[in-house]
Amino acid sequence: LQSSLGQLGPRISVVIPTYNPRIEHLEAAVQSVLRQIHQNLEVCIADDASTDPEVQRCIVRLAAKDSRIRYVFRRQNGHISEASNSALALATGDYVALMDQDDLLPEYALAAVAAAVRRWPDAGLIYSDEDKVDETGRRFQPHFKPDWNLTLLRSQNYICHLASIVTGK
Repeated sequence: LQSSLGQLGPRISVVIPTYNPRIEHLEAAVQSVLRQIHQNLEVCIADDASTDPEVQRCIVRLAAKDSRIRYVFRRQNGHISEASNSALALATGDYVALMDQDDLLPEYALAAVAAAVRRWPDAGLIYSDEDKVDETGRRFQPHFKPDWNLTLLRSQNYICHLASIVTGK
């Protein structure tokens, strides 16, 4: 994917705050990022003082296998806002994509973000539709989102995931 931001397209930092996730969900979430068609990315994980020691071991193990994974272990639980900010501090990308510890991205998700950046280079926020996946892999509860609607946003968080923002870096 070629764009005005370089041959590889924009660098996208995927921010993942964690707190006592199910290990298999965290591994699947990170692997779904690493399998992206758009490869100019990094994964920025901030663990929010998980009480399960396996979480830190899992993150270290994942990072040892792929240099695009950056992480920090918070000493004190600050909840999702503080953990997200800690992960954001690791980001070096042109854009940041916000993701939960148990989200799964289809392999084209970041390519779609890069394509949107090319189409709307002045956009400060890019967001996508989403749905849920059960334990058997069945998709359910799709959330098809409208075009930008400030009135709706003021009444509910319809953006959620996957949302990407310009970092200004």
